[in-house]
Amino acid sequence: MASAREDFSQFDISKEEKDKLVAEVIRYVLFKTHQNSGCPIKRDELTQLVTKNYRQRALPAVVINEAKERLSSIFGYEMRELQRSRPSSTNQGRSSQQSVADAKSYILISQLPADVYRKYVEDVNTTHLTGFTFVILGVVHLAGGKIPEENLWHHLRRMGFSDSDEIHPVLGNVKQALEALVQQRYLQKDKVNGPEGSTLFYELAERALDAPVNDRIKEYISQSTRTWITYVCW
Repeated sequence: MASAREDFSQFDISKEEKDKLVAEVIRYVLFKTHQNSGCPIKRDELTQLVTKNYRQRALPAVVINEAKERLSSIFGYEMRELQRSRPSSTNQGRSSQQSVADAKSYILISQLPADVYRKYVEDVNTTHLTGFTFVILGVVHLAGGKIPEENLWHHLRRMGFSDSDEIHPVLGNVKQALEALVQQRYLQKDKVNGPEGSTLFYELAERALDAPVNDRIKEYISQSTRTWITYVCW
């Protein structure tokens, strides 16, 4: 199968122009990932980088594909495409907190072995956020993948978190830390209207449903359960 580099032969642009476009996409993806704490980057943003000076309709897809290849071979990142998942509820009274459009976006995932990543890349100053993420995802997973907002906060309050806490010694504003998981596409919010008013639900989003992350959630739950059993038996 022809590589992304060979696909450029169909466009009337020079190799230098092509390399410049690919480099712009790579820089943008790396910068935005760092700036926005790993929040997904919309495909439309990358498309606009290419089409601001070039009008060939098929060009953005080819540029993005080569950028993916170079991010993998040079930087060791997989540029993985996420498909915006729709809320599971089909209730006619549902009012989604996010666009129902299936907008495509991308995230960067390190291809380094886990032990190498922990030793040389992982920032020890952000490990508390990773822990908070897996606590939240674990609670939602155990609730069947979807949980009412009040039930989620009930569990969090039992762990010492409060929705009114804006100066938590580790997380700072706890509500903002939870909202960040929505922005990063680990969770999505879905408001369902019922006879007694509307209820806000948190549901596992596409990033939490991705196989590697989902497996880590299950392992986290398994380890927590073993620790609890050992503590009780002891």
